[in-house]
Amino acid sequence: MTAHTTALTARARARSLVGTGGPTEGSGWLEHVLGWTLVVVVAMFVTQLGWF
Repeated sequence: MTAHTTALTARARARSLVGTGGPTEGSGWLEHVLGWTLVVVVAMFVTQLGWF
């Protein structure tokens, strides 16, 4: 093993250990539903306040 391959292996291992804490892959529909729910809630709130 050379120093270059050792560094690449260490970098790949570190990447696999680091997570963002976000939703897992494949949950795109959940993100869309939650996003649109937020849009509707904000729209209702703005409408009730009578801003725009």
